[in-house]
Amino acid sequence: MPEFNNVKIVLVNTSHPGNIGASARAMANMGFTNLVLVQPKDFPSGVAVGRAASAVDILGSAQVFDSLEEAISDCTLVICTSARSRKIPWPMVTPEQTAVKILEEKSSHKVALVFGREDAGLNNSELQLGHFHVQIPTDKNFSSLNLAASVLVICYEVYKRKLSSQSKESSSEEDYWDQDFARSDEVEHFYKHLERVMVAIKFHDPDNPRQLMQRVRRLFGRIRIDVMEMNILRGILSNIEKSIKG
Repeated sequence: MPEFNNVKIVLVNTSHPGNIGASARAMANMGFTNLVLVQPKDFPSGVAVGRAASAVDILGSAQVFDSLEEAISDCTLVICTSARSRKIPWPMVTPEQTAVKILEEKSSHKVALVFGREDAGLNNSELQLGHFHVQIPTDKNFSSLNLAASVLVICYEVYKRKLSSQSKESSSEEDYWDQDFARSDEVEHFYKHLERVMVAIKFHDPDNPRQLMQRVRRLFGRIRIDVMEMNILRGILSNIEKSIKG
């Protein structure tokens, strides 16, 4: 199995097939093979194949999904690229810190690196699916990066970190944690359950949300819930629902 097989490179709503091919080539340069596409505008495509050069096997094995939620449902760590600040600050990591986190978890869990549209990046709801956001530092006078260049920069940082002896100095959370982290789909079910209960107890008004769910997502994303903690939280919510009904 390729070393980075558990790391998904996820491209969302890519408009030009050439960028898909160039991204596949960038992945191959750094040893990544797992390409995931969310609603690509044009794929499969001969243009993508032409830009992929010797990485056409990555295109051939690429998975295509209708939504980002589906694409990352089995991942326990999701890092989204973001080119700009948001109304609600989110836990940020540098490309170097991204590499550390990926190398700590890739052996035992599935990880997703998510890249947005060429013209607009990821929207707010997509960014909220990530545990962390990563920004690639650029010159303020020309901050726009080509999609494939962004993929190459992040993949390079991971590959470089793998080669560095510094990776051995990092203490992994996996070395001492007693439970697996909850998968992305499990966390999404929890958020829906939590929102339902908050509406039922009149704590949350979906017609006037006031960024409540975004802040709740940020809170639990920062904590990174494990499976046992998830079961406890869902059990609490279920008992609240029973009390309301009874």
